[in-house]
Amino acid sequence: MRCRTINERICNIKGNEQEINKLVDEYKPFIASCTEKVVHRYVRYGEDDELSIALMAFVEAIDAYDIEKGSFLSFSASIIKRRIIDYYRKEKKHDNVVSINTYSDCENSEIDLTYEKSVCKYAQDEESKYRKMEIEEFKEELNKWGITFNDLVKESPRQKRTRKLSEMIVGYIISNPQVVRTILKKKYLPVSEIEKNLKIPRKKIERMRKYIISTVLVLTGDYDYLKGYCLRIRRGGARHEGNSC
Repeated sequence: MRCRTINERICNIKGNEQEINKLVDEYKPFIASCTEKVVHRYVRYGEDDELSIALMAFVEAIDAYDIEKGSFLSFSASIIKRRIIDYYRKEKKHDNVVSINTYSDCENSEIDLTYEKSVCKYAQDEESKYRKMEIEEFKEELNKWGITFNDLVKESPRQKRTRKLSEMIVGYIISNPQVVRTILKKKYLPVSEIEKNLKIPRKKIERMRKYIISTVLVLTGDYDYLKGYCLRIRRGGARHEGNSC
């Protein structure tokens, strides 16, 4: 039977290596396009590691796809983006190790300042690129909740007392995995439960709703740089070593 949509086709070829390889060949331009949107430059098969990562991610998406997830192409694009970001994270950690060893070996020798500056500039550029990617990823996540960066600016607590309340609420949520799961799965803030347990008026919680949700998304998500901009919070009244925006 001929499949009318790519979604149906994916469901029918699961486990069929020959058909999967055929699909991958057909969608190489799509895979390359997804990759370029993440890395912000032109890429070529056989030359760029990112494309190899993207190909494997596309196959991973085929295996993991459920037609109830919606569009396969959107789903696979998301997997490709995530795997490339994971790849950059691993590369960044590796670069840090190499850098430490290099300086250790050169401890008793004259350092080539030109080379050192070049290395530092490259590291800064890579960090800047990764930070922008992370911000874009977070922006897309917020869109799913109907939240914009402008909303966060408006709702960010400015008074010390309000900041303490937001820290208390976020600390309570993060220390309760079931509450976190409820928020992420149902995409809403359990205001009644927070009001009952923390004795904070509903009106004050509602006023900071988008800010609280965004902070929880940062703390429970894969946002290394954004977590660096957050403040230490209290979990259930005790010191919590996490961060809160």
